[in-house]
Amino acid sequence: MTTSVSSTTSTTSSTASSISSAQQSLAGDQQTFLTLLTAQLKNQDPLSPVDSNQFTQQLVAMTGVQQQITTNTLLQQLVDNQSGFSDPVSLIGKTATASSPDATLQGGKANWLYSLDGTAASATVKVVDSNGNVVAQSVPGSLSPGEQSFNWNGKNLLGTQQSDGGTYTLEITATDASGAAVTSQVYQRGSVTSIQENNGTPLVGMNGGFVPLSTVTSVTASS
Repeated sequence: MTTSVSSTTSTTSSTASSISSAQQSLAGDQQTFLTLLTAQLKNQDPLSPVDSNQFTQQLVAMTGVQQQITTNTLLQQLVDNQSGFSDPVSLIGKTATASSPDATLQGGKANWLYSLDGTAASATVKVVDSNGNVVAQSVPGSLSPGEQSFNWNGKNLLGTQQSDGGTYTLEITATDASGAAVTSQVYQRGSVTSIQENNGTPLVGMNGGFVPLSTVTSVTASS
C-alpha cells in the first residue's frame, strides 16, 4: 500500500491561499472602517453625539476578525510542519520516496533515482560534494523519459576513492534534439530506519543519511 501526500499538499495550498486572500481583504476593510469612523466623528451632531458603545462594539468586531485570521495562520503553519504525516515514527520500517538530490556515500558507493520529463538527446550527470566541487561526471548521451537510476562508485575525477559518510548531490543537465532544456527530478528511495529532529526540523533516516520529512512524497509498506 502506498501513502501519497499529493492530495494533502493540494488541500494545504488551497487553505493557505484562502488565508492570504482573507488577510488582504481584511487590510482593505480596516482602511475603509477607519475612514468611515473618522468621517462619522467629524460629522456627528455635537448636541447628540454618537454613543461611544457603538464605536467599542465596532472595534471589538474588527479585532475579533483579526484574531480569527491570525489563529488560522498559526494552524496552517502547524499543518505545514506536519508534512502530511501525523506520526513520523510510524514510517520506520517502511519504504519512502523523498524528493532529495542528496545521497550519503556508504560502502564505497552512492545511488540516486531520477526521471526526465521528456527524451534527452544529450545529458550530463554530475556528482557534487558539500563544497560545490564536481567529484564525478558522466555523459550518458541520450536518455529516455521516466524513472532511471544512477550509481556512483565513490571515486573522484582522479580515481581516488572518497571516504564513506560524505553527502553528495546529483545534478543533471539535459537537452532535447532542438537544444531546449529537459526538466529532471532527482530523488531517493529506501527503507526508513529512524526519525530524528534537528533544530525543530524532523528528519527521516534512509540510505545511510537523513532527508527532511517535508521532502517525503510517498510511503510504501515493506513486503
